[in-house]
Amino acid sequence: METENKIILIEGAASFGIHLEEKDIEAFDLYLQELLKWNRKINLTAIRTERGVILKHFLDSLSAYPYLPHASTLLDIGSGAGFPGIPLKMVKPSLEITLIDSVRKKVDFQRHIIRKLNLTGIEAIHGRIQERTILKDLEGRFGIIISRAFSDLRNLLVLSVPFLEKRGWVVAMKGIVDDQEIRSLTETEGPRYRLQKIISLVLPFSAFKRTILLFERE
Repeated sequence: METENKIILIEGAASFGIHLEEKDIEAFDLYLQELLKWNRKINLTAIRTERGVILKHFLDSLSAYPYLPHASTLLDIGSGAGFPGIPLKMVKPSLEITLIDSVRKKVDFQRHIIRKLNLTGIEAIHGRIQERTILKDLEGRFGIIISRAFSDLRNLLVLSVPFLEKRGWVVAMKGIVDDQEIRSLTETEGPRYRLQKIISLVLPFSAFKRTILLFERE
């Protein structure tokens, strides 16, 4: 990892209340180099530079850290190359995390990184949350569901319900959110959520605007 990018990672993480020790930096560097290497052969992400991965994947993932509800289990839906679940696991080892993605090569990469980093209490599953076998295996297991992958908030909320514990939380990570989209959520039929918080932020060392929405299941 180039020195300038290392500083971005350290200071960016610190802005979210995360102190990275040298071993943590080495782990993120290993993740970074493996991602760039795999990405030359298979398309895991459109971002192909060290700085881009650190800003748009690592720091974006860590931006949720200060706002995670108190819970011991987390499901990352549409986790892609492991975001945000793996970086959150790296800085919060006590959290039991399940990653799920419908693209086999991305799940293969997640499992590779989990092995390389010797992470425990985290698993990667290939499939879709709509699948009956996935629902049967994971039903009601999670205190938190998080996703960067859903463009439609209503769809994320509805699909998350069966996997949540009673009074569980959905953490939706998005870009700029339209006010009308948020207002329309109050009309969602079926199981209801209470929108507890909206956090608007700009990722450190960038102009990338992000929004984190916290929903509690009623």
